[in-house]
Amino acid sequence: MLILIRNGEVYSPEYLGRKDILIINDSIGFIEDKIDIPEGFFAENTIVFDAAGKAVLPGFIDSHVHILGGGGEGGYKTRTPEIKLTDATLSGITTLIGVIGTDGTTRTMASLVAKARGLDEEGITCFVQTGSYQVPVRTLTGKIEDDILLVDKIIGTGEIAIADHRSSQPTAEELARIASQSRVGGILSGKSGVVNVHLGDSRDCLKLIYDVIENTDIPIKQFYPTHINRNPYLFEEGVKYALKGGYVDFTTSTIPQFLEDGEVQCGKGLRRMLDDGVPVENITFTSDGQGSLPEFDGEGGFKGLKVAHVSSLFNAVRDAVLSEGIPLETAIKVITSNPARILKLQQKGSIAAGKDADMVIVDRGSLKVETVLARGKVMVEKGKAVVKGTFE
Repeated sequence: MLILIRNGEVYSPEYLGRKDILIINDSIGFIEDKIDIPEGFFAENTIVFDAAGKAVLPGFIDSHVHILGGGGEGGYKTRTPEIKLTDATLSGITTLIGVIGTDGTTRTMASLVAKARGLDEEGITCFVQTGSYQVPVRTLTGKIEDDILLVDKIIGTGEIAIADHRSSQPTAEELARIASQSRVGGILSGKSGVVNVHLGDSRDCLKLIYDVIENTDIPIKQFYPTHINRNPYLFEEGVKYALKGGYVDFTTSTIPQFLEDGEVQCGKGLRRMLDDGVPVENITFTSDGQGSLPEFDGEGGFKGLKVAHVSSLFNAVRDAVLSEGIPLETAIKVITSNPARILKLQQKGSIAAGKDADMVIVDRGSLKVETVLARGKVMVEKGKAVVKGTFE
């Protein structure tokens, strides 16, 4: 089957101008000013989308999602549900990276890998990180290196919690060992091997990561710290860290209480980092989807929670463009080419011949998601899911 997208304003994420894109099976075949399909057999077997007045973007990558559900900080009844296929596709997301989070006991690596394979079978791409908040890391095979080397779906380690009352309070030596094992596994397998680090509200902020990179040979880019916008003082440390060459990840899911308490809104945070000279290539957005958004009192007692949603990912990018005046081709990098490069997802993150045919067509004015293609298959059309998950 052939799919032809005509007359779209193509962002690769760099702006390419008005182009036609021909999709052949699951890959991008050609990108040209004009592509004509011969009459007869080819014309009869080609689906045509007129994208005039639309922007054509790479499929979005959400590299921090609790695909099995998360939470549980308020007891068993507060365990959040697994993600559904259409949660992702209606949000323009064609690639997910699954993580476990707080509960590394009842949510296991075997289940995480199985869920990733299920999402793959339903039509999108999914990889996972090995481990959870806890140290020592609970892996699938017994070793971080073996997980990354031997299991195709496992591309790195995380999310390892630091600077948080829910963490295992790891030492610099323990974090260095995790980073080293993940790095070796990544080098030997050709995967990223990054360590996704959960940052809590402690005033220690990034201190543990600095202890490792300043006292070992492990490079700063081995770490991929997330929730950098969760409070003003962590954000300020994040600016400094990114200016030193480190990656920083913003969390897009939030609640009004978090913002009132000082969480930095993603669009404003992106604007600030760019104004301060941080290269956009060092910045990503992730949703923390299906994770809990717990609220604790001043003594660490649980008060309540809501569930994070992956739809917040592109909503934050849209806000950065429409409210903060950041060019679309810059803002879209934080959920396309940047995570693809950091995570070594070579077939993802850009619109180019030979890449996976993951694309999102949005209205050029409102930036509303209208059509989503994942690996060359139409998943969403006219804002409605045309492919649903097995149990939806």
